[in-house]
Amino acid sequence: MEPRSARDLVLGPVVLAATANVVMELSWPGVGHGVAESRVDAGNVLLHPLRRFRTTTAYLAVALLGTDDERAAYRRAVSRSHAPVRSTADSAVPYDAFDPELQRWVALCLYRAFEDTWGLLAGTPGMRLPDAVFRECAALGTTLQVRPERWPADRDAFDDAWDHGLAHVRIDDAVRAHLHRLLRGDYLPAPVARATEASRTFWTTGFLHEPFRSLLGLEWSGADQRRFEARGRRLGAVVHRLPPSLRRAPYSTALADLRVRRRLGTALV
Repeated sequence: MEPRSARDLVLGPVVLAATANVVMELSWPGVGHGVAESRVDAGNVLLHPLRRFRTTTAYLAVALLGTDDERAAYRRAVSRSHAPVRSTADSAVPYDAFDPELQRWVALCLYRAFEDTWGLLAGTPGMRLPDAVFRECAALGTTLQVRPERWPADRDAFDDAWDHGLAHVRIDDAVRAHLHRLLRGDYLPAPVARATEASRTFWTTGFLHEPFRSLLGLEWSGADQRRFEARGRRLGAVVHRLPPSLRRAPYSTALADLRVRRRLGTALV
């Protein structure tokens, strides 16, 4: 089963890969320290988890489901929120949220989440999406500041870019501590975090590629992988029977909210 367009990739279960995706994004030191040290509290998932969920979901929705005008508006809003995110003399590594290479890495990780989720739900983990669909996914980067020519030309070029990105992966103690807070669910009420810990850990570890599991000391066996794939197939069998409006409900809802915010003139991010 292959998607016909990037719109088909926008499925509710992509949220299961969200924490794994954040781990991969933050494994680049510039991204990791930019988030861990950020002085922009409004975007801190540990402080404002619902707001962070809304803005991230809206970003993905507008990138793959929105119009060019909506993408441009959201790019401007994200740029305003990113403006203060830059390293200081006290920072462990230099970083700037406007660095196009850091943004491209984030976009590559986002694509990986959509492709991995589609393959898992389709019962073909590890599948590569068609070049035409991959090229549409350039919007995951160009809705930030990634220039269109900096998006890999085809799916083979993505593999080269991904391998190059892995060579820059580093997780130091400061970023590791931040990531373990996410893995523990410190952004959730304590009873909810405890009740969902096993499920959250399972899905997050399953969606992580190496070397990320090893860098965080997460264990994963062949039996775990088989269980992960079986659960994904069962979930996919349900999801693909749903009408498109229900498959992408979290994202269409976020896009509708964004459109209301634009009409009312309220903040998008």
